[in-house]
Amino acid sequence: LEHPRIRALKQSGGHWRSKSNTMFAFFGFVLSSCTVLTESLRHTSQHINPDRHAAGTFVKALEFKHRLRVCNAYPGTQAIDIYKGKGDRLNGDAPMPYKSCKDFVTPLKSGDKLEFKIGDANAGTFSISDLPNNDAVLFLVIHRHDTLSTAVAFESHVFANLLNAQVAIIDTYKGAAKSEPRIMDAPKDGKASRSEELRFESVVAVNPGVYDVALVGLDGKTKAKNSLVARNRESFIILRTGVEAKMGPSYPQELVVYPKLDPSALHSSAVPQAMMLSVLAILSCVFWA
Repeated sequence: LEHPRIRALKQSGGHWRSKSNTMFAFFGFVLSSCTVLTESLRHTSQHINPDRHAAGTFVKALEFKHRLRVCNAYPGTQAIDIYKGKGDRLNGDAPMPYKSCKDFVTPLKSGDKLEFKIGDANAGTFSISDLPNNDAVLFLVIHRHDTLSTAVAFESHVFANLLNAQVAIIDTYKGAAKSEPRIMDAPKDGKASRSEELRFESVVAVNPGVYDVALVGLDGKTKAKNSLVARNRESFIILRTGVEAKMGPSYPQELVVYPKLDPSALHSSAVPQAMMLSVLAILSCVFWA
């Protein structure tokens, strides 16, 4: 069978800084390249208002739209709350259970702290040290640090503002079980689907379409499966979750895909949906464990 094709994204960096109760870790943001004009505006952080007759100054600071996307990959029966600062609970009255993700539109600035709580207990704190000078989706996932302790860890990524659908593949599973993620065409009219291996801690671009994603073990058997409806200008997360805990309950490896879109959203797309994009070098330096 002809293999589907995947294109990895090339991006360059800025940084967030995070810390938990028991550790500190540094995580990278990767930013898209800009045109000469955009680069110039980035350094000045200003633009000229063409309406010179408007009242007041015609020079004002640029404002960027930053959408915060958070996933809870910390195995447990208790949901988490997310606070910006001391009292601003981002998730309102709906705590985020295990394997859930949510988008938040909230003003962010360098130095802001995001506190994750389980009940009244502080699970960990993520500190924002820098923000991209462009519209972007800022992704953050909280997960188990290891199989022995209950400490948390974070991973973060900034999605570039691109035309193609972007997919970040992240492994938060802690344990001895080995499996690889694969993406394939969703079955249609009895035709055999093409399949391609993905790599954890990478970001790829795919054409609009309906796909299946699966975790395949060393024995060749499918351990977990989910669906992905990819649409242009959207950013997607594929998470491997679970833990083989040395103490306390264990949770099996599963696949989380976010956001989940309706296939009908693709009907207006003029881009062919038959195949994925061509292979480039997989970007494996985006994430730090």
